[in-house]
Amino acid sequence: MFGTDGIRGRAYRDVTPEIAARIGAAVVEIFRCTRVVLGHDPRVSSGDLVEGLLQGLGGTEVDLVGVAPTPAVAFCSAADGVPGIVVSASHNPYHDNGVKIFAPGGRKLSDSEQEAVAGALRSGVGAPGSPVSGVDAADRLESYLDAVAATVEPGAFEGLNLLVDGANGATSMLAPALLRRLGAAVRTVACEPNGRNINDGCGAATPSLIAARTRPGEIGLAFDGDGDRVVAYDRGLVDGDRIIALCGIDRNERGALTGSTVVVTVMSNLGLHRAMAAAGIDVVTVPVGDRHVLNALEAGGWDLGGEQSGHVVFRELATTGDGLLTAVQLLDVAVRRDASLGELAAASMKSHPQVLRNVTVAGDAAGVLERIQPAVQRARESLGEGGRVLVRSSGTEPLIRVMVEAAAEAEAAELAESLAAEVARRSG
Repeated sequence: MFGTDGIRGRAYRDVTPEIAARIGAAVVEIFRCTRVVLGHDPRVSSGDLVEGLLQGLGGTEVDLVGVAPTPAVAFCSAADGVPGIVVSASHNPYHDNGVKIFAPGGRKLSDSEQEAVAGALRSGVGAPGSPVSGVDAADRLESYLDAVAATVEPGAFEGLNLLVDGANGATSMLAPALLRRLGAAVRTVACEPNGRNINDGCGAATPSLIAARTRPGEIGLAFDGDGDRVVAYDRGLVDGDRIIALCGIDRNERGALTGSTVVVTVMSNLGLHRAMAAAGIDVVTVPVGDRHVLNALEAGGWDLGGEQSGHVVFRELATTGDGLLTAVQLLDVAVRRDASLGELAAASMKSHPQVLRNVTVAGDAAGVLERIQPAVQRARESLGEGGRVLVRSSGTEPLIRVMVEAAAEAEAAELAESLAAEVARRSG
């Protein structure tokens, strides 16, 4: 049931209140907890799934933080040393939903913990008969905002003009409020959630909105539905790769990048690897998924890593990827260096043309991947050392993702289209 980030699927079909109840019961059974922090994003199905979780969490004390970014729940979990649960499908459409679980201390589940929860679900663990009502703990979000604000100087963003795209999700109110508190002038777009417009043509997964709406002299910031991702725009897109490059170089020059090392995934652009090498920074590459990034950071004792999607981890400041924290750290680099974010981001790395294609598949994605391997190998041989090919199944949606990097965009596009067509043919 677990993908790259929690349990996710179509609400009321794949993820039902009954399944949520069993998840809640499994959390109680695995962690033997007497208290849990619970939050959710604003999609229309979240309330019913929260009610299901409360059924399963019977016998525990539940702090209900309400509509909250995923990293805010992780913050509360870390502060209190108790499990945290978030009802959200992140960047997926409103009709999907899911459940993310944090172990006590705000940590993403380890492989063994995840398997224990999955095993409890497979064994048919039941929900206690007496649901809990939960305690209103929405005021805990102020402590989270205080902690993020404390990572920079008071009033650090005086003079900055920002456009915030909240993806009509969990950061829609909090992100503009915090950035204004730090001194920025903030306009908003897609910050009016109605339960059905989350991620709808907006947010980090659709940066074309801030690209179109950001005015000269402004910096655009686009979060995803549950607030653990952010991308920026300043005369060009500043994606996760550029955020890591810019923050990594800045920290390394200040002697603040532990081990002069960053952790990225296989999706990161070849240009990032070359930029880091030129800056004297080592790069550790892991599979897609912030859990893999976090595991590598923890194992190596390093502090900075993330994904091209804008899911960035500052391990010394937070236990998980945090879009709002990332935005604050990114803007702080531009302020301290007294330069435009766009100029700094452009100078941090030179991206190689990278073309992505998503192909919807039904059924056995693993079988499709196996059948297209000859075509993938031919594509790799045609590129040689001048590019990369990555074809993988999505951990969050019924898709096979095709990524091709090449010296020329036309070559990358041609190969990507060819491989996408092969995936479609083999999955038919």
